[in-house]
Amino acid sequence: MAENEIKKLEDTEIETGLKELAGWARADGKEAICKNFKFRNFSQAWAFMSRVALLAEKMNHHPEWFNVYNRVEVTLNTHDVGGVSVLDFKMAKQMDRFVA
Repeated sequence: MAENEIKKLEDTEIETGLKELAGWARADGKEAICKNFKFRNFSQAWAFMSRVALLAEKMNHHPEWFNVYNRVEVTLNTHDVGGVSVLDFKMAKQMDRFVA
């Protein structure tokens, strides 16, 4: 999909997409989706973030995240469209694959 084809998803599209993702939800007060990941230790959390960072560069789509020890809180939205797009769901699915 070309960048100019990316569009903000409608509420029903977001709800449908979330049904396919375990643990992901709408972010409170934001046009975004979010998930909290928990790992055994800091090293595993950092390894996950490193893998996601490489993916983000490849996709040119970057998460908002917060890390404390073994937890990584991720928020995804597409700034260019002012909300959630298919890019957010593609990234969320890949993040889930990284921890599967």
